Amino acid sequence: MTGLPAPTITLRDLTLGYERHPAVHHLSLHIEPGALVAVVGPNGAGKSTLVKALAGVLTPLSGHIEGLRRGHIAWLPQHSELDASFPVDVRGMVATGLWRQVGALGRFTAAHRQRCDAALAAVGLSGFERRGLDTLSGGQLQRARFARLILQDAPVVLLDEPFAAVDQRTTADLLALLHDWQRQGKTVIAVLHDLAQVRDHFPQTLLLAREPVAWGATAEVLTAANRARAQSLREPFDEQAGECEAGPPEGVAHHPHTHPHTAVLEAAP
Repeated sequence: MTGLPAPTITLRDLTLGYERHPAVHHLSLHIEPGALVAVVGPNGAGKSTLVKALAGVLTPLSGHIEGLRRGHIAWLPQHSELDASFPVDVRGMVATGLWRQVGALGRFTAAHRQRCDAALAAVGLSGFERRGLDTLSGGQLQRARFARLILQDAPVVLLDEPFAAVDQRTTADLLALLHDWQRQGKTVIAVLHDLAQVRDHFPQTLLLAREPVAWGATAEVLTAANRARAQSLREPFDEQAGECEAGPPEGVAHHPHTHPHTAVLEAAP
């Protein structure tokens, strides 16, 4: 265990995008240490974009992310970003979670192997150490990826659709692991689609639709009115949208925009 405390995460008028075209607009919020947070919204709402920015792999167009340090974050991208055909066994893949401790030229010791095997046991994969990744089912592969997160032992864990295409039993076991991490004081932020799952397991929720629709206690966020508003804001990515101007200080009304965010907002008076 690293013993690193989870930070307070603050987003200040954050705008994110690609090639200077915005995809998430004017997001401001505070996440307290040890929070268990779901990020939900329609397809194309900017959820994965937000997680990439929190992970430090996407630079904001404007605004700030405070409290996060790259070495204190464990990030689980979507399934599509892992090549299961890579010629490495399960233990070898899981061992990459020790990279910050071992280093590029460090020696992988018997103690490190024992830690890898303990992490695999924690996710129900004892006996799979020498199996190739290409022999695993979707649920088994996701368990192995969670074992790697255990070894990273970061105070902030970012998960992008961690239960997509995963069987029900694996989902239940991994959700239990998330609750264990929260009890340890870690902050867990997960992009999810299953709203029943969110209601049952995540006390706080951010509803995103390229802009923040609602943030706070899950029951207060996932109302019919908020969900309808999120659906109304769902529009294809606007390739012609310009860069957002900087927003006002926190607590002050937003500035008038000089560009459309979506067709719906453009048509609004």
